Amino acid sequence: MRTTRLYIPQPLKEGTTLTVSGQPAHHARNVLRLRAGAGLRLFNGSGSEHAATLLETGRSAITLAVEAPVEPVAPPSLRITLAQGIARNDRMDLILQKAVELGVAGIQPLWMQRSQKHLKGDRMEKRLQHWRGIVISACEQCGRATLPELPEPMNLADWQDNTTDTGLRLMLQPESRRTLRELDTPENDVTLLVGPEGGLTPEERTDALRTGFTGICLGQRILRTETAGIAALAGIQTLWGDFS
Repeated sequence: MRTTRLYIPQPLKEGTTLTVSGQPAHHARNVLRLRAGAGLRLFNGSGSEHAATLLETGRSAITLAVEAPVEPVAPPSLRITLAQGIARNDRMDLILQKAVELGVAGIQPLWMQRSQKHLKGDRMEKRLQHWRGIVISACEQCGRATLPELPEPMNLADWQDNTTDTGLRLMLQPESRRTLRELDTPENDVTLLVGPEGGLTPEERTDALRTGFTGICLGQRILRTETAGIAALAGIQTLWGDFS
């Protein structure tokens, strides 16, 4: 039987009672359709997880009894950052969801020359909150107790100039002849750079290579952006990470 998990952005301590409103309460009551007496698990994104019982459901809030901590799913063995060119709405949603399921430690959205029209101000904040909701939902579904990092979008050039990511830097480059199997096993960190629809421009690829990225291909076929990153992440996990 599937375990119901709920993200609660509050401290969790055995023996306490929490009153929760907002999105978590709406999700528990209207989406999961939980009723008083239901057992579930709570996590707050920090890596720990607790058993809990739903005590009461109200019109705007729910009450939960926090019980003993439980052993969470082990964190990914390899720290992977997905640097993703911002794609169109539904495609970006899918990328975020599957990247979380495949164990990334962080996702950096990037504005690139072929990205959709840049959003600013309230529209960008609304989109970012939507993306963070997708990350939370994916963690609830797949068993992760730590939320991957999802910082604000950056321009590709600014990110390249300021990133402190170390380790192996990979860029999806269809014309490259190098594959994942030809690379040495990374010690700990991997950064994967993926373009939006249409891929990175020649200038962006050149700049990435100059800043230490290695171009790799995923076979003979050209993959859509929402497929390419997912396929590469699965390959990385198979060769060096959780799937190995």
